[in-house]
Amino acid sequence: MLLARLAQVSQEVAATSARSRKIALLAELFRDAEADDVPIVIPYLAGRLPQGRIGVGWKVLGSPVPPAAEPTLTVREVDALLTGLSKVSGAGSQAERARLVGELLGAATEEEQRFLFGLLTGEVRQGALDAVAVEGLAQATEAPPADVRRAVMLAGSLQSVAEALLAEGPAALDRFRLTVGRPVLPMLAHSASSVAEAVGKLGTCAVEEKLDGIRVQVHRDGDTVRIYTRTLDDITDRLPELTAAALELNGQRFILDGEVISFDADGRPRSFQETAGRVGSRVDVATAAETVPVSPVFFDALSVDDRDLLDLPFTERHAELARLVPEPMRVRRTLVSGPDDVAEAEQFLAATLERGHEGVVVKGLDAAYSAGRRGASWLKVKPVHTLDLVVLAAEWGHGRRTGKLSNLHLGARNPDGSFTMLGKTFKGMTDAMLTWQTERLQELAVESSGYVVTVRPELVVEIAYDGLQRSTRYPAGVTLRFARVIRYREDKRPEEADTVETLLAAHPEVRP
Repeated sequence: MLLARLAQVSQEVAATSARSRKIALLAELFRDAEADDVPIVIPYLAGRLPQGRIGVGWKVLGSPVPPAAEPTLTVREVDALLTGLSKVSGAGSQAERARLVGELLGAATEEEQRFLFGLLTGEVRQGALDAVAVEGLAQATEAPPADVRRAVMLAGSLQSVAEALLAEGPAALDRFRLTVGRPVLPMLAHSASSVAEAVGKLGTCAVEEKLDGIRVQVHRDGDTVRIYTRTLDDITDRLPELTAAALELNGQRFILDGEVISFDADGRPRSFQETAGRVGSRVDVATAAETVPVSPVFFDALSVDDRDLLDLPFTERHAELARLVPEPMRVRRTLVSGPDDVAEAEQFLAATLERGHEGVVVKGLDAAYSAGRRGASWLKVKPVHTLDLVVLAAEWGHGRRTGKLSNLHLGARNPDGSFTMLGKTFKGMTDAMLTWQTERLQELAVESSGYVVTVRPELVVEIAYDGLQRSTRYPAGVTLRFARVIRYREDKRPEEADTVETLLAAHPEVRP
């Protein structure tokens, strides 16, 4: 498949808000694709590179390259080049990356260049997410959408299901079953603004601690234990404590859902970054386990003794979990009878926050496990932090944001009146906001490097964020987690913005 075809569909999907039209566009694309194209086409549509981060940023992309006159690049050629690029390292690697990127862009038409820029910088945001792609795949192959969704859930991979479907037709779906040793995509939660709202929607429910740890799925088959992350990476060798804990449980064959988290000497949770750093450590695991030990906390059972539990109500799944897992390894919870019992849920939330956790997840007792989806029966509630920060610069966007100043560089105030950058975000912006800020920021521009426009620090923006994490990339030693724009505060002056010191004082657990 030509990259131009994919770029065209991406642009068309970005231009429509109608889900049915998105599905039809993707179905037509899948009909034209070969099975070998699918592992590349699907992540590209969702704005992901199969290779992950490949070390290409604005510095490498900074030199404009004349576009090709006619499209010749195939998606497989692009993927091969990016795979080679991802392996570049050592002395001269920056120059070699620039050479390879220049070679790629020189073979791309103007439309293909725009698509590649968006893909390489993480700004492809056209709404072609996996859920829509599943519907498009079902339509393209005339397979029942529910069967395709379940196959993707059990395979843990839309790409593998798509390859099988396009090569063999709907009969291929029969091979995708829940199997110990093969991870499935986890069920995710929607957000609710309050416990009262969540309980009001779900009625009788369980309110559970929301831990700021790493999601894990633990598979045991006799003496063999495998541990997988939310993205289905196998991390068994990094977490010997979890293997030992799984082998202590009563069952011989099971799949459990939960989190790993690290606690300090006082029994309070360490920062997310410490837990994530431990889970990500591949070198000297024994020393890492001694320095930052982690503990499993389970909250669901997907399979026990070869019995598929996914379609059972949460009440029955939790009963199986309680039979296998002792209480110290299960998430804390309380049962709430409905809206008249909200006070109990509010007290549980307050106690959870006091223990150092980030909030609660409210779960309907009758709901099945919707693997790989954000189920309406799981609602997370956590306090939202907000800051008033100053815009220091902005980056020109790609995809639907082409021609708009999009990614904001955010700064907090220093005692001397200067500003320290804390991070970037392009999330939370409406089309109207993008249009307005592009005009306003150009009025404040003092310098442009082609992709980044530096502005006078005069515009205050209210930012919501989930927390802080340590970062050597930013001068304060920290950066915002999941920052998104709430609104611009033209009623505030830059000297009224929040300070770095105030921010660090509110998050002592990550102070550099």
